[in-house]
Amino acid sequence: MTGPSPRVLYITGWMRSGSTLLGNVLNEIPGVRHVGELYYLWRNGVLGAGTNSSCGCGSPLRECPLWAGVLAGLPEGSADHTAHRMATLQQALLRTRHTPARLAEARGERPTAPGVTELLDHSASVYRQVAALGGDRLIVDGSKYPAEAAALLGRTDLDVRVLHIVRDPRATALSYRSAKDYIDPMSPARSSGYWTAFNLASELVGRTAGERYLRIRHEDLARDPREVTTRVLRFAGLDDESPVDESGRIPLGANHTVTGNPDRLRRGVTQIRPDERWRTALPGADIAAATAAAAPLLPRYGYPLAPVRPSRTTGAGSAQGSGRSSGPAGRPASRTSGPPSRGEAS
Repeated sequence: MTGPSPRVLYITGWMRSGSTLLGNVLNEIPGVRHVGELYYLWRNGVLGAGTNSSCGCGSPLRECPLWAGVLAGLPEGSADHTAHRMATLQQALLRTRHTPARLAEARGERPTAPGVTELLDHSASVYRQVAALGGDRLIVDGSKYPAEAAALLGRTDLDVRVLHIVRDPRATALSYRSAKDYIDPMSPARSSGYWTAFNLASELVGRTAGERYLRIRHEDLARDPREVTTRVLRFAGLDDESPVDESGRIPLGANHTVTGNPDRLRRGVTQIRPDERWRTALPGADIAAATAAAAPLLPRYGYPLAPVRPSRTTGAGSAQGSGRSSGPAGRPASRTSGPPSRGEAS
């Protein structure tokens, strides 16, 4: 292999935490490609067996000019048998519970498990193709699998930085109460159980990654998107100005994301603003259930154990909190991340 190593910003943490929004914002910078949840390239994109096989541009993934070029350029090919093999290895090696083992391998403390090198070789090939097709400065991968982030840290042919995004678990619980297009609902207790497992695993990754790890809160991104996106850009090694203006507005164009939140398909001027609807819209019993499952980590991330619930007459729209964005027609677009069926906390 010749040329510089592909630079990858790998986003980890629990779903519905803002990776789609942040990735699409960064996608507006020349030389940056937001690829969505690349983990699902094989199952959803090539095999068409997952919850959504469309590219963010709206085309079936295998018919998208970008992904057709990426797949055609892979030395190992993109036949169905290759995709089946990759999906099988992912399930066997990249579950959340595999994070400590993948970290030990990345640190050279134990032999690499069979299949890990094969799997990561394929991932590296995909990154190289994406870098050659418009992602030469940065590839943003919002897959959010801590074990995959851990394994990638051990690659010497990739420049991997890990971005851990955290969001108040009560906000994600509200987001999961209702189905959304191809995303099924989830109970508050189950959502917060996953939230705790994924964030703990992401913190383990951060201990190994050192200066290659940054944690941000979705609430801070919503309050000051220009400042937070600038901080992320500097962490990723880019000196560009944030594409978000001082009022939190950004025009979003087409993207080529694999799977992810349905809002990735939206286009046009988007206003990023705080939103704490969960404080009034989430029933007290659901708040209690979501809080109990996440309680050990809440103070660490700056979230109160006993949140204030504004009166319904005053509302929560002016309160500070988790991000909300409006699409071209002024409709709220939560622009968070991923179908619940993609996450495995055990």
